[in-house]
Amino acid sequence: MVQPADREFYANLPLFEAFEGVADEANYRPLPEGWWLAVADIVDSTGAIAEGRYKSVNMAGASVISALMNALDEKNLAFVFGGDGALAVVPGGLAAKAKHALAAAKTWVAEELGLELRAAIVPVSDVRANGFDMRVARFKASEVVSYAMFSGGGASWAEAEMKAGRYQIAAAPTGTRPDLTGLSCRWNPIVSHHGAIVSIIAVPGERGIGPEFQDLIGDILELAEGEERGGHPVPENGPEPHLSVRGITVESRAVAPRGRRSMAWFFVAAQSLALFLCFRLGINFGPFDVKRYARDLASNSDFRKFDDALKMTIDVSLDRLRRIEERLKQGVAAGICRYGLHRQDAALMTCIVPTPMSRDHMHFIDGAAGGYAVAARNLKATLAGNVSQAGSLPSMIKP
Repeated sequence: MVQPADREFYANLPLFEAFEGVADEANYRPLPEGWWLAVADIVDSTGAIAEGRYKSVNMAGASVISALMNALDEKNLAFVFGGDGALAVVPGGLAAKAKHALAAAKTWVAEELGLELRAAIVPVSDVRANGFDMRVARFKASEVVSYAMFSGGGASWAEAEMKAGRYQIAAAPTGTRPDLTGLSCRWNPIVSHHGAIVSIIAVPGERGIGPEFQDLIGDILELAEGEERGGHPVPENGPEPHLSVRGITVESRAVAPRGRRSMAWFFVAAQSLALFLCFRLGINFGPFDVKRYARDLASNSDFRKFDDALKMTIDVSLDRLRRIEERLKQGVAAGICRYGLHRQDAALMTCIVPTPMSRDHMHFIDGAAGGYAVAARNLKATLAGNVSQAGSLPSMIKP
């Protein structure tokens, strides 16, 4: 049984509004005892991306969040989207439901997207028994949407344990479908307006999280803030409206099983066409305010986050990108950080929209040609070189 205090823990966390606060440990609170971490990622996501299946990879990662939110009936779920996976934290009383949701998501991803979803659920008590912690903060992205930020090393440790084969959840029986109500992938890639879309992952170096790493984060954010809207890849008034046939096809697989797919495809296509016309013509549809929706779409996006590491997908000029990477290299030389970076021409947006009539729709941003998955691969290559020289990885890095 879920205790009221557990249900209210995350919702009652104080909000911070300046993103620089992700580096301030005062904004974080330890997860209560008895909670669990739900972790998932796509096996060989970079291979799938190389085949041009970036929409499917992002849809699979977002499906984990959607499945958990719907199964737990929890709009205030604390989660982070990782591009090719996700992490969420749940009270102990909801762990069994979370396991079923993850098992169903594994089956759906395999059968409908042709990808292998790896999933695990890890007790916070085990995280702490191994010398790490799980602390969570709540960043106010907009008037109506907030996102969870995580620190303490527990998320990284739990993901490494999952990849080592521990705590893993078996797939549900063939044909099992999670509830993916609201999951949407209708937008075409959003092309860079300033020069390049760059996905960055910056993790603490040998010195761990401390004032020097916090200063580095502040410097990177200050450089990004010099770009229009801080490098936000989604235009202030929303992306250019386009019809995405691939997005419609992927979404129809989320809303209907085989045998009812054709009807679902036409239903999603009709919705997409109506949305396209509203955006293109600037007209409202009943209570649907297209201009407000477009503004909310941009402000509700998670283009910056912190999950034991600074993660950003930003739109910046090539000169600004050079300066950001120079600062990151300085951090590496001083043992303050390690980083992975991937440059591409466009960003990709995957969404959870409970209903277009409400304003609390959430939009997950990644690079459209590899994004965080390739940045993580580049980070691992850097760490492999670090292992040969130093003999060990920094304690909070995801192997």
